[in-house]
Amino acid sequence: MRELGPEELRLSYSSYSFSDVPPGTAIIGQEKAIGLLSLGLRTDRIGYNIFLSGDDGSGRLTAVMEEIGKIDKDTSGLMDVAYAYSGDRSRPAVLLFQKGKARDFQDDLIALGQGRMSHGAIESRWNDERIKAFLRTLPAYQEDEDAYRLNIVIDSGKTSKRPTIIEAHPSHKSLFGLADKESSSHLSIRIGSYQAAAGGFLILTAEEVAEDGELWKTLKRYIEMTHRALTSPDVQGEMIGSIRPQPIPLMTKVILIGNENTYDKLMEKDGKFIRYFRIAPEFDSTMDADRRNIEGTVGYLKAVGRGFLPIEDSAFSEILRHSSWIAEDRSKLSTELSLLGDLLEESNDEAESSGHNRIDGDDVKAALARRDWYASLSEEKINSEIRSGEMVIALEGMKIGIVNGLAVMDRGTSSFGTPAVISVAVAPGSEGIVNIEHEAGLSGGIHDKGLLILEGYLRHRYAKTFPLSLYAGICFEQSYAEVDGDSASLAELYALLSAIGDIPIRQDIAVTGSVSQMGALQPVGGINEKIEGFFHACSAVGLTGTQGVIIPEQNVSSLILDEDVEKAVAERRFHIYAISELDEGMELLSGMRRGTRDRRSAFPPGSLNRRVEDGLRNLCRYSQEKG
Repeated sequence: MRELGPEELRLSYSSYSFSDVPPGTAIIGQEKAIGLLSLGLRTDRIGYNIFLSGDDGSGRLTAVMEEIGKIDKDTSGLMDVAYAYSGDRSRPAVLLFQKGKARDFQDDLIALGQGRMSHGAIESRWNDERIKAFLRTLPAYQEDEDAYRLNIVIDSGKTSKRPTIIEAHPSHKSLFGLADKESSSHLSIRIGSYQAAAGGFLILTAEEVAEDGELWKTLKRYIEMTHRALTSPDVQGEMIGSIRPQPIPLMTKVILIGNENTYDKLMEKDGKFIRYFRIAPEFDSTMDADRRNIEGTVGYLKAVGRGFLPIEDSAFSEILRHSSWIAEDRSKLSTELSLLGDLLEESNDEAESSGHNRIDGDDVKAALARRDWYASLSEEKINSEIRSGEMVIALEGMKIGIVNGLAVMDRGTSSFGTPAVISVAVAPGSEGIVNIEHEAGLSGGIHDKGLLILEGYLRHRYAKTFPLSLYAGICFEQSYAEVDGDSASLAELYALLSAIGDIPIRQDIAVTGSVSQMGALQPVGGINEKIEGFFHACSAVGLTGTQGVIIPEQNVSSLILDEDVEKAVAERRFHIYAISELDEGMELLSGMRRGTRDRRSAFPPGSLNRRVEDGLRNLCRYSQEKG
């Protein structure tokens, strides 16, 4: 087992100089996603719509607009679009013209109706089959003058780039248009953004579309109608109002911007989703903390910080450190640059409020401390309950079947760690491991799975030559909210082994980590909040110098802790133990040697593992006698 020293906890970007980094807002750390996005935007094929997933603040919309800007000057595919009279007034015809020519045809059409132009002249001038078919349906001008008027819904004559429309809050009306309910005239049609983006790009918020089942169905129908209209002139359109206009036979590239959960939900529930959205770039939440990405992040901050106080390198270093904290990896940075921009603005406010003439690292630390203070009410209440004894938890001494686990509580945009008392009671029986949280309706599916894995571990490690026969009730004490995730499974297993083997274990050491059925340790999330939460809880009643936490070795790369914790570790008032084997943690908690099986497959007498195995054998015997 390895106790971490202060040198392993420090993370600093102070060795970098940022004076020569120019301001810039280029998207960084998303090379794969940008490449696939660019491919999807350039490919004018049926089904090559795009679902771009990623976290808010990672620059998804900015990336889309930048990539569109590289190709939207090609307007060769744009056309004018008009709705026109047809023999069936309930089904207006759609006419397409070369860019800027619809109004010329309108003038010729009026001239035809007024007798200033012949059918032969207009047909020779406008050699298009749809137009010839339309001309054959016209009544006499005197009978219906409106039949000679076009409803020009897209006029590309003065357009210098392909249309790009952003619908952040789409509705049926805004997306697909409407027509006067009392009218059956083609002149009453008002197109929506889907049609207006023909030949260009329509950008939608995926969650807004997916949450409205009818809106999603209609969007799919319009995409399908567009596809069919590209190959057939006789496709019936969607009914709007009292009429059913023909769909516009021009490709509209639909771009959904959402998150991974929405993408997975659409994939699972809609078998045709992948048919329509074949391009699915995903923005990563983290990027390597290499020089290119470091300088890209600083360039973004300089661009955001125009108009702020001058920014010192120490401020950039602290914001970069916070970026790694968001990424939960010392070798990574967050791609959610807008979060860093928010921190810079708060740091500027902190500097101005303090009368500083520059933003330095201390201003960034003060801004982060202010955030923590504003969000600390719930954590302070918990620690106050620990001090007063309302929350029953031991932070020193030894107990059997009780371990201090670590949980993360989320409140809005903030989160904090807190200790969670996990207790186990064992007795002879056949029920196996009983999840009390599940029985009370307070356990999520992942937590349920974690406890089933623990039962598999007991069979794999100890009960190979005898049946596993026990009742073991596992409970989160004084917990009244739902418990989920598997990050408590290591602590639950230690409490279980302690109860089975009647082994007292330390209460001044908290545990977090996930464990596999074969006993392999696995890393967990929220490691910094968990360590800091236990440190604050111990500090609330007074540090003893022996308190600390056990974490999986794989989580060491995620450690980016408060200065107070780093200082306490350096002064050996608080301890962080990184373990690579399950038995290492149990040895630390119990003070006993683990013991390994000999050639006869027996654990040494008096060893930790022998105590556990003997405990299981006794429970098996008692269960058989009881049966």
